[in-house]
Amino acid sequence: MSSTALALEALARGEVIGFPTDTVYGIGAAINSREGVEALFEIKGRSEEKPIPVLVASLSDARGVGMVDAGVAPHWPGALTVVVRRMPSVPSWVGDPDAGTVAIRIPDHPVALDLLQRSGPLAVTSANRSGEPSALDDTTARASLGDAVAVYVPGTSPGGSASTVVDLTGQTPVILRPGPVVWET
Repeated sequence: MSSTALALEALARGEVIGFPTDTVYGIGAAINSREGVEALFEIKGRSEEKPIPVLVASLSDARGVGMVDAGVAPHWPGALTVVVRRMPSVPSWVGDPDAGTVAIRIPDHPVALDLLQRSGPLAVTSANRSGEPSALDDTTARASLGDAVAVYVPGTSPGGSASTVVDLTGQTPVILRPGPVVWET
């Protein structure tokens, strides 16, 4: 059985998987699995006040998670994360339930896109404990996180800058984190 098939089975069981993206190697869980999303926070040692972004395979998938404007399409797939209003159908443990927002991105990596096309939206964060350097491949991620992650899909991420993060919830876009995508406000 392929590593992607094993990863999909693990996601269906509510487990956390690892896979390469266009920025860093990531760990993710199905957004409909409260246990999986909670495990992401625990594995990272991440505060629940810092919501985990959602990766999707297409603009259509993004619109199923948040109120995404077509203006982001020229930057996707790529290193642009947008913070938008959550769709009512998105579980309360995804994004920021108090603000009613979610951060969404379409990664530009063939392995990630293939996985996301098959799995649907995933809550994804970098494969490292908070405060430690991000892993760029499955070997480094496994050395850091071990058996806390059910399946590591083989692959390498190019690294470099973290994605640009733009808050699109107000009348004027706000750049929350500069990165490789230049956003004109």
